[in-house]
Amino acid sequence: MSPGLHVHQCTQLLRAAIQSGSCRTLHMSPRSAAKEYYDVVVVGGGAGGITMSARMKRKVGAGKVAVIEPSETHYYQPMWTLVGGGAKKLASSARPTSSVIPSGVKWIKSEVKGFDPEKNCIRIDDDKEISYKYLIIALGLKLQYEKIKGLPEGFNYPKIGSNYSVKTVEKTWKALQDFKKGNAIFTFPNTPVKCAGAPQKIMYLSEEYLRNTGKRANANFIFNTSLGAIFTVKKYADALLEIIKERNIQVNYKHSLIEVRPDLQEAVFENLDNPGETKVFQYEMLHVTPPMGPPDVLVNSPVSDAAGWVDVSKDTLQHKKYPNIFGIGDCTNLPTSKTAAAIAAQSAVLDKTISLVMNNQSSSAKYDGYTSCPLVTGYRKVILAEFDYSLQPLETFPIDQGKERRTMYHMKADMMPFLYWQLLLRGYWGGPAPYRKLLHLGMK
Repeated sequence: MSPGLHVHQCTQLLRAAIQSGSCRTLHMSPRSAAKEYYDVVVVGGGAGGITMSARMKRKVGAGKVAVIEPSETHYYQPMWTLVGGGAKKLASSARPTSSVIPSGVKWIKSEVKGFDPEKNCIRIDDDKEISYKYLIIALGLKLQYEKIKGLPEGFNYPKIGSNYSVKTVEKTWKALQDFKKGNAIFTFPNTPVKCAGAPQKIMYLSEEYLRNTGKRANANFIFNTSLGAIFTVKKYADALLEIIKERNIQVNYKHSLIEVRPDLQEAVFENLDNPGETKVFQYEMLHVTPPMGPPDVLVNSPVSDAAGWVDVSKDTLQHKKYPNIFGIGDCTNLPTSKTAAAIAAQSAVLDKTISLVMNNQSSSAKYDGYTSCPLVTGYRKVILAEFDYSLQPLETFPIDQGKERRTMYHMKADMMPFLYWQLLLRGYWGGPAPYRKLLHLGMK
């Protein structure tokens, strides 16, 4: 090969690498040189990641979409409230991840180690790099039990559980069954949380269980919450306060759990209205809702805001800086409650947003902040809370959803799992918005 031809080939290579904007460099080890490209890469194989990978595969075709997820098992986590209350089995919430990855979508079983949005690539295990044309971030959030002194090792003791982790949800049911006499304490942390109603749902189930088993007279129910209100939407808060009064439950606002002493069965709370002031509670049963935050890979990432959440438009879910990046679900800074119902509504909007972006058009889709929380208040009763960004009710059914209803319990326990597995994860359920107007008109 002549020197002139060699220089020409190197020049062509360099130009191609620059134009591609990919992760390629001229100095790569054989391992790091191995890379993959997909039109759409979805980071995270939870509810948001799977539903968007299904939608994107239909949009761009088989073999052009990859989802990156390390876990072998996919869980329907809204079921865990009922698992902790003994109404469902943990196994019913689980399916192999391989069974929910859409056909024609590549499953990359790995963790994400970093983002390089300027070069349209991400780094995964073994320093392997994946490049993309479009990126959807659906990483969920991180449970931070370790921020409470004495946890998570405290879960090795009896009488303490948490419905937020697959490792501890069955411990809640065991603590409830073993209850004898004393305080049953339920906590709410001083951080963003997913499914903000869940910390009190298990309280109502536990209270009914102890009534049904003749132990209620020996139980003192306490809800210690970091918040200053029982619920953010007044209509549902008023209904919950009536239930709390009827069932003789004590609520302590601005109380944040900072330590658990499981050997002594003591929980230490800080008074947020007077920082540094603490109070020790003895417990016979303790349900812990852990502090939560963004996954480590998002903290100080170029795709995140200062708090570590993916920085997206609250209307379109498109990244505020990088137009080919999008976010969905718990990992984003969308100012709405982090629920599976919110993800369903977001997925419909994001689908439209990405379609328009792919066609070089500005997105006209708009997410209104819809979210839903089926507030389980008993083994056969639910208040179906639905609301928007402005914390105003945005209800689907032409009835008063501020009342406890048996029909809504069956929807929570039976219908919603079907919607999740059969429709949402397959990219066919975008929330109730298309049906809301029809249902209300049908009752006029």
